[in-house]
Amino acid sequence: MQDSLFDDPDPPAPALAPRPQKQATQRRAKVHAAAPDASQQALRGELPQTLRFGTSSWSFPGWAGMVWDGDYEPSVLSKHGLAAYAQHPLLRVVSIDRSFYKPLSASQFAVYASQVPEDFRFVVKAPSLIADAVVRGENGRGMEPNPAFLDAALAAGEFVQPALDGLGRKLGALVFQLSPLPGYLLARMPEVLDRLGAMLRALPALQPGAPDGVIAVEVRNPEFLTPAFVDVLRGAGATYCLGLHSKLPPIADQLPVLRALWPGPLVCRWNLNRLHGAYGYDEAKTRYEPFDKLVDPDLDTRAALARVIAGTTSAGHNAFITISNEAEGSAPLTVLALAEEVRRLRR
Repeated sequence: MQDSLFDDPDPPAPALAPRPQKQATQRRAKVHAAAPDASQQALRGELPQTLRFGTSSWSFPGWAGMVWDGDYEPSVLSKHGLAAYAQHPLLRVVSIDRSFYKPLSASQFAVYASQVPEDFRFVVKAPSLIADAVVRGENGRGMEPNPAFLDAALAAGEFVQPALDGLGRKLGALVFQLSPLPGYLLARMPEVLDRLGAMLRALPALQPGAPDGVIAVEVRNPEFLTPAFVDVLRGAGATYCLGLHSKLPPIADQLPVLRALWPGPLVCRWNLNRLHGAYGYDEAKTRYEPFDKLVDPDLDTRAALARVIAGTTSAGHNAFITISNEAEGSAPLTVLALAEEVRRLRR
């Protein structure tokens, strides 16, 4: 999770006691982008404008030389790194994941939007307050049912409207990543789907304020991947977020959902390499840090995803693809490899 970007403002300095220059410099700490790579700039020119690659957050020191011009602390990157990230030729979207842990205000979203170019977009995760069926302890274990799960008023007021107001045209996808359901809800899937559909239909419209904006639903239970789920999404004008995670079937087994929703945009979050298993996030993180090289290339997933991207963008639809370091070891390098694969398919 990213550290807070929004410290309380400093009180004004006394008129006769200006702050020392060193402190002022620290307050204006800036992260510089890595020198432009000519080959990546050329690659960007061969990709469709509707295709946006990016990563899950950006506060990783190990990306020095790829995204940053040198070594920075994670806290510095979290607060000051987004503008440098957005200068990378292949990184035109980013996933804001901290919103899952606590709702963000419109003014907080606006600070993000102010740091990036006009053609940059954001993928934003819905708060767990709405997207998790259970209230969890610090260890992640479910403690009790969450009465706010899929609450339409909270989803609109605490998530969609603030993101729309703060990000405006830079809003790409708002993703309701539904955490794993407890067994008693898995046994009542028709009720869950009815509640999901009611919430989605009650959300504020994203257009015209966010012309590229789309509502997407990502799941962690394969039991969702049914025609009934497709009907819920289609009826609400939402789409499926392709979730590449070990808790779900491989990409090929999720494609029927996308085909049933075609035509439309593609939203994909590549979260975790399948070799680590359903609960292998911590294992992957430990194996891949500091996220400066590809450790476990997943060529099959990469090739399959590239075909989906090429097909979607060739038809003129948007594709928002965000990738975690835990996918192959280094998200920027996976973006590069995937971009090259998409270029190969388009030639």
